[in-house]
Amino acid sequence: MNSPKWLDRILYPFAHSTLEVPGGRMHYVDEGQGDPIVFVHGTPTWSFVWRQQIKPLSRNYRCIAPDHIGFGLSEKPADFAYTPAAHADNLEQLINYLQLKDITLVVHDFGGPIGLRYALRHPENVKHLIILNTWMWSLESESRIMKISRFMAGRVGRFIYLQLGFSANILLPQGYHERKHLTKDIKQHYQKPLSTSASRLGTWAFAKALHQSNPYFEELWQQREKLKSINKLILWGEKDKLLPLHFLDRWQQEFPETKTVKYKAGHFVQEERGGEVADAIQSFIATH
Repeated sequence: MNSPKWLDRILYPFAHSTLEVPGGRMHYVDEGQGDPIVFVHGTPTWSFVWRQQIKPLSRNYRCIAPDHIGFGLSEKPADFAYTPAAHADNLEQLINYLQLKDITLVVHDFGGPIGLRYALRHPENVKHLIILNTWMWSLESESRIMKISRFMAGRVGRFIYLQLGFSANILLPQGYHERKHLTKDIKQHYQKPLSTSASRLGTWAFAKALHQSNPYFEELWQQREKLKSINKLILWGEKDKLLPLHFLDRWQQEFPETKTVKYKAGHFVQEERGGEVADAIQSFIATH
């Protein structure tokens, strides 16, 4: 596929690859050689969010980063389910297609409940698990999140998301602790793939999924024992305004043996602490 004109090939110098999945053509990055690292993004981001990790890590590893259907350079159909489960199906299809073995799985935001389903289904094929500001349990008890999600599922929420581009225009900047990291150029790389109301269905679906997909999230959490045998690392931006800090406490309570590195950063820790996150991943894989 051709690069869109707005894509800065210095910021994002990666080759384009695509795979036909339910929903259409899914774009992904496949850079470097060696043991595979699979990066799974959330909303309203795409594989671009991992560029600061892919560049250095692809010198020693094979780095794969898909754009979920509805995000980034992937197709944005009107008739795709856009549920976390549907995205998880596509991710599993990609991993199977590429025949990846002994994976390091890196998950962030909605990439958690999408990517972790693969780890729960195939724990024998996931060597390392790296968790950044995400969750894997029902959010029913999070009254603030539930209230917002239910509001966003209605007519006004639909308008805010689809017509006003709420996710990339308002939520994205909220995800940064230090706004200096969200330059005009970088912000444009998140806004451009979501520049029309039709292209924003995926972001709106995630807003609704925060309450609609609770049974799916809970089903994942009930299987969490399967993750015990996998080497885990938590990298957490503790100035996150989008996900509460007690999400980190829950991960730590459930997996007390897991090493945690906290950063004075917001929700998009891989953006604000790009090199440090890459170094932490590299060091963790090398020592385990």
